[in-house]
Amino acid sequence: MKLNTQNNFSSFWLGDTFQNKSLIEKDVDTKPGVDVIKLSSYQRAISNFVSIVTSKNIPVKFSQRGDSYTDGKVVTISAKLDDKLFDSSVGLALHEGSHILLSDFGFLKRLGSSIPKTFYELGASKGLSRDDTKMLVKSMLNYVEDRRIDDYIVSTSPGYKGYYLSMYNKYFHSKQIDKGLQTDEFKDLTTESYFFRVINLTNPNTDLDALPGLRDIWNTLDLRNISRLDSTGKAYKVAYDISKIIVNNLDVVDRQKRFDEIKKKINQMMNGSGGDMVDDFSKDRIKQSIERHRNNGYDVDKLLSDVSDEVKYMPNQFQKAVDDMIQEMTQGMTEDEKSEVRKKLDRVFTKQKKFLEGKISKRKLSKKDINRVEAISESGSSYKDILKDKKYEDTMSRRFNTNGIKQCIVVKNLTQTLIDTEVYPNLLSRPGYYGSSTRQGLVNNGLRLGKMLGKKLQIRGEERLLKNTRLRSGRIDKRLVAELGFNNESVFHTINVDKYPDGFLHISLDASGSMHGDSFDNSLTCAIAIIQAVDMIPNFDVVFSLRGTSCRWSGGSDVPILLYAYDSRVDKISRIML
Repeated sequence: MKLNTQNNFSSFWLGDTFQNKSLIEKDVDTKPGVDVIKLSSYQRAISNFVSIVTSKNIPVKFSQRGDSYTDGKVVTISAKLDDKLFDSSVGLALHEGSHILLSDFGFLKRLGSSIPKTFYELGASKGLSRDDTKMLVKSMLNYVEDRRIDDYIVSTSPGYKGYYLSMYNKYFHSKQIDKGLQTDEFKDLTTESYFFRVINLTNPNTDLDALPGLRDIWNTLDLRNISRLDSTGKAYKVAYDISKIIVNNLDVVDRQKRFDEIKKKINQMMNGSGGDMVDDFSKDRIKQSIERHRNNGYDVDKLLSDVSDEVKYMPNQFQKAVDDMIQEMTQGMTEDEKSEVRKKLDRVFTKQKKFLEGKISKRKLSKKDINRVEAISESGSSYKDILKDKKYEDTMSRRFNTNGIKQCIVVKNLTQTLIDTEVYPNLLSRPGYYGSSTRQGLVNNGLRLGKMLGKKLQIRGEERLLKNTRLRSGRIDKRLVAELGFNNESVFHTINVDKYPDGFLHISLDASGSMHGDSFDNSLTCAIAIIQAVDMIPNFDVVFSLRGTSCRWSGGSDVPILLYAYDSRVDKISRIML
């Protein structure tokens, strides 16, 4: 197989049909559609990988709402399958699965109480609030924990290494990050600058002299021996040491001075032009907030949060001015003052932050599409390549719009859910088609005729035994053993069994549009009658399948479909009632 040059690992099991094409395209009604069959195959493959990695039956689901994150119980995957590097999507799912296997989520919830009081005081001396200090340690722990669990999986399951490398190339070795590390961006002595430099230490362009203490952080992390950390607790100790190095190297911020500056700006706005539009109630609440947070360690962040909450009570003309003031005081500079390099870098940096927090945004599926994917998985539907003969290539390509790739949908197991979700509207569910309520009378009639036929054919399951005795060879007849004393050597017998050989019948019914009406009704009744009759014969099996077309979710053309509706070797006759 010729592998996709961009997805060398995933294309092996996705097949040549993937080719980086978007699976979120249009169906025949020109409405946005989802190729639920390929999504189901993708979900099944990821589930297998995660099960192998974790040795646990961990559910793998598509995101339906909100940000996706690993909660220690479920791995959430994206419904977007057209990434330029699809391998990175696989690597991300494996990464989340390894968190479930190796991370202590209970420890992460208790993190705030694990941080020493003295460290909170150290952070306060550098202008960090309690929440800022906790977030710094948490971010460093997320980074160290990721390095620990990824090293474990890559070393114990080297076959997955390619997926992990692709994931890190996407999030941590992008061109924007490469360029940003070589500029003067993120070199000021702030937690954000250290955070950016630390999480990109594995990038070849990293500069250990960009910030003071960065070499000490590198030595403390000791990535070459990261396997020494065999628990989340040990990872926390390293993360705490790194956080301490960062805080010790931060610029000292005069909290009182910054607080007074913000207080001054707030008062100017309240007393300046437009301030008369603000009611006295909001003014009093802001004044109370200023005094409260001034007496509580000059907490700037909480003051700005209180002011932001009051915005909704202010006139619309005044809200934007307040929002702009808060943004300026929070970020230090407006977006217009940032360089183009920094703007692009901030976007990539935000993705890195979300990655470490386990909150990578993933394309969501509607509840309807999720139900369809589950129905597809339950039925075992999949694409199969067909008609490799060059003789038919041009004709089939024009008929099914396959661009040289001939495919057929094979449904291994017909279920009621598959009928209800209308995944294959051309074959099931619609009035007059198999599985619809209008067919119930035909099914009952077929079962009735089949019982009549089965009673006449039951003779096929009978056996005839013919015993030949007083022979000179064969098996000894116990009733003639006594005659051996009278020189009678003909005391043997044979038994001949006469029975019909085992039989097998495959009934394949054309369920395409040309069979609509009486033709299909009569054929269906006949097929069900034969199935019922065969069920009454012990040495005979029957398989019943339907052939038709299904709206191709990706591209808008019909695709041949083969649906196995009944197999007497595994199904009971009651199944034919679906």
